[in-house]
Amino acid sequence: MPLYEYELCEGECKVCGGRFTLRRPLSAKPLTNCPACKKPVRKIISTFNSPQKLKPLSVSDAKKAGFTVLKKVSKGEYERQ
Repeated sequence: MPLYEYELCEGECKVCGGRFTLRRPLSAKPLTNCPACKKPVRKIISTFNSPQKLKPLSVSDAKKAGFTVLKKVSKGEYERQ
């Protein structure tokens, strides 16, 4: 589910601080009022997370991280490295 950031259209709120973030499904109706103070809100544009391009893990890095490393022996057969 994506995260959405909202801010109050006017005024202040001690509960939400005037700005809050919610995790909502894409199918949810647009939020028009703050769930805490019931004042009108608007969705604000925020940044997003994008995956960083990282180098692939080496076998030794994967083992150090606790993963089980397998090597393909033949069709459908693997053995531990």
